[in-house]
Amino acid sequence: MLGAIIGDIVGSRFESHNSRIKTTDFELFDKDSKFTDDTVLTIAVADWLMRDKENNPEILVKLMQTYGRMYPNAGFSHATKAWLNSDEPQPYGSFTNGAAMRVSPIGWAFNNLDDTLRIAELSAAVSHDSLEAITAAKAVAAAIFLARNKASKSDIKDFIVQNCGYDLNRTCDEIRPDYQACFTCDGSVPEAIIAFMDGEDYESVIRLAVSLGGDSDTQACIAGGIAEAYYGQIPRKITAKAIHKLPSQFREVMFEFAMETEYHLPKFK
Repeated sequence: MLGAIIGDIVGSRFESHNSRIKTTDFELFDKDSKFTDDTVLTIAVADWLMRDKENNPEILVKLMQTYGRMYPNAGFSHATKAWLNSDEPQPYGSFTNGAAMRVSPIGWAFNNLDDTLRIAELSAAVSHDSLEAITAAKAVAAAIFLARNKASKSDIKDFIVQNCGYDLNRTCDEIRPDYQACFTCDGSVPEAIIAFMDGEDYESVIRLAVSLGGDSDTQACIAGGIAEAYYGQIPRKITAKAIHKLPSQFREVMFEFAMETEYHLPKFK
């Protein structure tokens, strides 16, 4: 989970049109690096998994609204802001990558793949109830589940291709030259997964995701969440810089989540 949040923070300053880059050679953090809506809703999902063992979608909605309203300037889209502030929030058919960016805690919370996929779908459908968004959430959650259970990259790839229909037979070097920022699931989530496939360690995965020049915070968030599960560690120098950019409440949720699940919070001191 922290791996996803770090990806969000690192990618945050490259998200705008004028700041996107096409290189892996950049400073991971600077004064403008910050958490965005990806992190806010990831924390909301983690809190939900701890508070509500019945996985009631209505409780997830309330928590997402609570956290979202606490951080209204975190970068939410107009549609998401309207949903967060609605008295009667309903799914709005979105096929953007918002459901995939917040799903990483679900990949850690369950002991079998069926439950992981079922809760990933449920978590997406409260807002992003399109098939495209649900498929993306399930792909990311499954990748994290498989990675933390020592599946190979080949096995993770095969599962996603067979069950989600993504084209993962590309490389970041092939994608990068002509790739444009895209916020749909089908146009951004496979590319984020490919960044994980191409990387050699956690840091290189994050750098590759940002270097595509797309929706950098969300794609690094997705890739980083999978990479953390697969590699099992994040360099302490990276976690130390990222953790201090988070509110104490977010850190507390991560600590509690690590105590209640099989998630191992990386060391940062």
